[in-house]
Amino acid sequence: ASVSSSEWSEWWGLFAVVWLVSSVDCAVCVCVCVDDLGELLLGEAKLQQYLKENPIKQGASPRGNRPRLVEVRKHLTAALDRGNLKPDYMQEASLLMAKLSYVEGDHREALSQYSRVNLDQLQLVGTPVYRLSMIAEAYATKGLCLEKIPFGSPALSNRSVDRDQEIITCYEKSGDIALIYLQEAEKVGLVSPHIKWGRYGHRGQIGEVTCLFSMCSNLTRGVGRFREILRAVETRTTQNLRMVSTKLWKWMYLSGLTGEGSAILTLLSCSSLFCPQENTEEALLLLLISESMANRDAVLSRIPEHNNDRIISLQSASVVYDLLTIALGRRGQYEMLSECLERAMKFAFEEFHLWYQLALSLMAAGKSARAVKVLKECIRLKPDDPTIPLLAVKLCIGNLHWLEEGERFAQMVLDMGEKAAEFRAKGYLAVGLVYSLRATDASLRGMQEEYQKKALGAFQRAQSLSPTDHLAAFYLALQLAVSRQIPEALGYVRQALQLQGDDVHCLHLLALLLSAQKHYHDALNIVEMALSEYPENFV
Repeated sequence: ASVSSSEWSEWWGLFAVVWLVSSVDCAVCVCVCVDDLGELLLGEAKLQQYLKENPIKQGASPRGNRPRLVEVRKHLTAALDRGNLKPDYMQEASLLMAKLSYVEGDHREALSQYSRVNLDQLQLVGTPVYRLSMIAEAYATKGLCLEKIPFGSPALSNRSVDRDQEIITCYEKSGDIALIYLQEAEKVGLVSPHIKWGRYGHRGQIGEVTCLFSMCSNLTRGVGRFREILRAVETRTTQNLRMVSTKLWKWMYLSGLTGEGSAILTLLSCSSLFCPQENTEEALLLLLISESMANRDAVLSRIPEHNNDRIISLQSASVVYDLLTIALGRRGQYEMLSECLERAMKFAFEEFHLWYQLALSLMAAGKSARAVKVLKECIRLKPDDPTIPLLAVKLCIGNLHWLEEGERFAQMVLDMGEKAAEFRAKGYLAVGLVYSLRATDASLRGMQEEYQKKALGAFQRAQSLSPTDHLAAFYLALQLAVSRQIPEALGYVRQALQLQGDDVHCLHLLALLLSAQKHYHDALNIVEMALSEYPENFV
């Protein structure tokens, strides 16, 4: 009798237990009426089996009476009416009756049952583990019932603030008792680390409390609530709960919901203890903790049986790394971000998003050579995306000066044909830049002229494909100027300025071309105008 049916993994197995108990000689059961206890256990077993087969979904309408629920009510009513149960079992029967009323959609009756039980007076110290779960569930159910009851109902507060506060209190108590239950249950091995939590369970109340805190404009208290949850003694079962809590908390920080006035976590300081000094530091600390948990719990097995678990762990990790990208990107800590994303590569097989994030972080951190190698993998994973080879071209013709490699990447864009129709002009522009740089590097005059001719043809093709792109017109003008075709270059640089009138490079080139034609007064006016627009540019 000291073990509730809540601890049985298969509820139907309880019927055999009830039959065995009822077959025992009544003289053995001195203090407990076996029939009444059997009714209680059967009622709980049938109710839990019904909920297992017909889970309550969020936003669902009241269920009403069902034949199986009628049987549950008969069992519980029989156990309560005879009054032979011990007080503890009477309380359990009342809690189950309230739960049954909630499942049937009778929220007023459920609240009435909870009032008769007086939840606040129930003992928690020394209470059996299963009763902790029942009490936590009772507070959660009471909060759900209060949400369903309309304002103006008799015997309930008509003030919105009081009602919201009562709901929050129910959810807070439910969460606190649930954490105690999980800690105690792990000691005796009653819970699985892979337990699933629904909205009807206790983890759902964390989100409910956060939403209510948001509506009540009491986000400081909501943040404090998250801190209490995360500082509770960890169990295997609460690891997933911690992950969800940290995601909600850092989302509040990064989306600006907490505001500037949110209280900062204060702890006793010592030389070896890091204490965040601002909200962004606290959010970053949470993200790094979440990243560690995501890496620890990553499912690496590729066998079909683990496919769903692998997808779930990957999605969870991707959310963490996306939030890390936002947080570290705001602070300009791209090197740290790239190091974090490198740790994600162990479970990023064939996952384009994580590879692309790593490539971008390496680019921002100035690690161009490694970024190009990662972009090659991104091209393999997504061969029809022209933006990836264009990024690689940008790196190759920059500090790396890998011109042959850059030419290959640019040619990839052109080879895509109609798949990259919108980017063909960019592809020709990239090819032209590569040829122009190779002409500069060439030591033989014949090679210089050949590359200059190829560059000019590529720029002309880019300008014809995208006549509204000022960069195509500018580079065409620049190449014409290098080839000593000054009048044609002037025409294209003026066209570029019509498209982008404040481009400093176009203004610079125009001044040089005017000087080459000995229009010194006009060139000086252009220089003075450019200096007034860009006073810190000394080129």
